[in-house]
Amino acid sequence: MGTLISRVILTAALLATSMVPFASAQAAAQTQAQQQNGNPALVSQVASRLAQTKGVRAQFTQTQTLSAMKQPLVSTGALVFFRERGIIWRVDTPYKAAYVITDAGVSEVDANGKRVNTKSAQGVRGIAQVSKMMRAMLGGDLSALYSQFDVDAQGTPSQWKLELKPNQPQLAQSIKGLQMTGGEFLQTLRITLADGDVTQIEFAKSEAISDLAPDERTLLGAQ
Repeated sequence: MGTLISRVILTAALLATSMVPFASAQAAAQTQAQQQNGNPALVSQVASRLAQTKGVRAQFTQTQTLSAMKQPLVSTGALVFFRERGIIWRVDTPYKAAYVITDAGVSEVDANGKRVNTKSAQGVRGIAQVSKMMRAMLGGDLSALYSQFDVDAQGTPSQWKLELKPNQPQLAQSIKGLQMTGGEFLQTLRITLADGDVTQIEFAKSEAISDLAPDERTLLGAQ
């Protein structure tokens, strides 16, 4: 897996290492939101707004600023997010590549449009948890985050900003924080690691979809 996207996958995996089960997080979310988080009413409004779409197509620009490198690593491409199935992530520059992220793990897509090189079983659990969390978040359900993060919301439902900071010491050793901005759709996602490395993804030309193209259905295992 290319370094430009594997960094995001690895960062996401760090989030999953101490994630509680999704159902448990949902059960405790309301109480934790009231006790630990700022402006839970706006968070709820943002979640409801995002949940109105079943799927999204968007273009992205990913910029990774790494302490070990003098220049940022920049990649561009497009993605398809379908809440019931997963994410198809296509890199166009600086090289061509495609990846599928589902509950089963992460797979590359070969030149013939077939899924190959599914991540080994040792890594599937973490990636699967992250896939569920990210799909829930992009689908409007932010409750899974409350068990691990303090969330502060600013703005309005039409133009919002969420700041997430780890509230668990183990997670804080790896992740400094997450920042999301958006309106009808997610516009930016910024991941700051404890060592200072930063990954920022900017989404553009987002549009809602209600179904997948035939090749996308095949990649995501839809019938």
